[in-house]
Amino acid sequence: MIGFTTTIPLEILVAAGRRPADLNNLFITAPDPQSLIEEAEVAGFPRNICGWIKGLYGTVIRHGISEVIAVTEGDCSNTQALMEVLTLHGVKTIPFAYPYDRSHESLALEIHKLARHFGVSRDQIEEARDRLDRLRRKIHEIDRLSWQENRVSGEENHLFQVCTSDMKGDLAGFEDEIDAFLAQARQRAPLAETLRLAYIGVPPIITDLYARLEEMEARVVFNETQRQFSMPYPCADIEEQYRRYTYPYDIFTRLDDIEEQIALRRIDGVIHYVQSFCFRQIEDLIVRKRLKLPVLTLEGDRPGPLDARSRIRIEGFLEMLKARKP
Repeated sequence: MIGFTTTIPLEILVAAGRRPADLNNLFITAPDPQSLIEEAEVAGFPRNICGWIKGLYGTVIRHGISEVIAVTEGDCSNTQALMEVLTLHGVKTIPFAYPYDRSHESLALEIHKLARHFGVSRDQIEEARDRLDRLRRKIHEIDRLSWQENRVSGEENHLFQVCTSDMKGDLAGFEDEIDAFLAQARQRAPLAETLRLAYIGVPPIITDLYARLEEMEARVVFNETQRQFSMPYPCADIEEQYRRYTYPYDIFTRLDDIEEQIALRRIDGVIHYVQSFCFRQIEDLIVRKRLKLPVLTLEGDRPGPLDARSRIRIEGFLEMLKARKP
């Protein structure tokens, strides 16, 4: 098993025959993710550091993962320090960086370095990309069934898309799961919620957010970052694919995609999730200024159910959206 701190060119690990593991998915699906954070704090991680970073540390140590690809540019600003702490524990770390300027040349160099590290050729990468794209197209169909035919819940949409970062470490098994879900979802009667929401920002650390929203007659029909993990654009080569992947780059590239999908999916309002102690919280002011729809900024810190204060804020936001509807 080889871990990674956020989405990386998965094709390289598949081509190398390595089992990929998105550390974020291992952390948040652990039986008790809070304990992984506490283990990091016992080891010396400060209280005022992002819960995801501490969770990733705890995950690597608990699972005995010996090799980690750390995305040092384009994701969390604390990843470099995490990489250094893991190195202290004897974990082999491999840096990967998304260039801020989205330069094709710089990204191609990063992909080449990673491919060279794992000893895979260009042909092997393209063969792996074909295999992964087959699964991705099926995930895109789940997304379409969510917003166009209303047969998939916001949480199901979230879970299937977020798993495309590592395909659950088992491509064949995950494809079987997708096929079974699609066959079942296509037979469902359409859902009939009052409000259609966009969820933007990193995936939530709050464990029951989607279920609570649907209890309040609102369904998420656009999961921004999770959709990006599924590589939604057809591209001629791997460099272009990871250039068009918006998450690691500037907020304006992301907003172009968000605005397009808001119009396409007939969204009533936007939930912008921000993680406590994350630099991306600053981008909230740009999101609010740019988007024309009402935006609720929701902050999460540690794994667990929605707290009472956040629930009250969501209820007020949804009531306001209902009042706006014709």
